[in-house]
Order: sequence, then C-alpha cells, then structure tokens
Amino acid sequence: MRFEEFMAARLPALLRYATALSGNRAEADDVVQEALTRALVRWGRIGRLEEPYAYVRTMVTNEFLSRQRRRRFWLVPLDRHDRAEPPPPQGGGDLWSRLETLPRQQRVVLVLRFYEGLSDDEIAEVLGCRGGTVRGYASRALATLRVELANEGVLS
Repeated sequence: MRFEEFMAARLPALLRYATALSGNRAEADDVVQEALTRALVRWGRIGRLEEPYAYVRTMVTNEFLSRQRRRRFWLVPLDRHDRAEPPPPQGGGDLWSRLETLPRQQRVVLVLRFYEGLSDDEIAEVLGCRGGTVRGYASRALATLRVELANEGVLS
C-alpha cells in the first residue's frame, strides 16, 4: 500500500481518534500531522506491515502522550475543517469534557477500549505496557468518573 492510499483511507479515522483523545480539534490536527510526518519517513517498512493503521494509531497515541512532557502552546484554529468531528456525546451529556479531566494515560485507555474497541492486550501493545497496567488505568479512570457522577446525583 502506498502512503497516499493509506492517507486517503485512514486520515478521517486518525483525526477522529486524536480528537477523542485530546478533546481539542487543533491539537488533534497537530498530533496526527506530526505522527504522519514520521510515518512517511518510515513508510517503506510500515507499508509492508499486515495492519499499518494499528502502527500509525500507536504513533498518534505516543505523540499525544509525549505532548504532556513538552512545552505547551495554545493554538487558535483559523478556519473550520470539513473533516469528521468526534461523535456527539450520547447519554452522559458532557462525557467528552469529563474525559478531559482524566490523566492522559487513563484517557487513552478509555478511548482505545470504548471508542476504538480494542482489547486490554491490544491496548497494552499500543501503550507498550502490560495488560495489568491497562486494567489498572481503566479501573482508576472509571472509578473517578463514577465518583464524579455520584457526587452530582447522576448515579444513585
């Protein structure tokens, strides 16, 4: 598969994924652009993989996580994009804003599990950790969300 073919087929999915992680369209654009720039350089090897999307998704995840260690610049989007936005919140109302309050690792685990539909072992492979670590992140994240919802009287 050529890089251009991959981009045409998978760019919208990568942008939706990055937007779900970051909660910010401008940051998602930057994360995906940086990951794809690195992927292009290595495309000879990545393109031969059985599932290049999984590899590039891992690159997007790592780029998102590494941004917390770098100096942060606030970006203002200059125009609206025609690209796909994350799905609108359903049921929980402000679910996406609640996800933004979680630590990045926990947020990544929840998005990979519930938005991308990956198993704990697949998430562990993306994050480069063990399945138990993934389950721990998920447990702490869900517990935090449960406490917040209970405090607001949403859960009884």
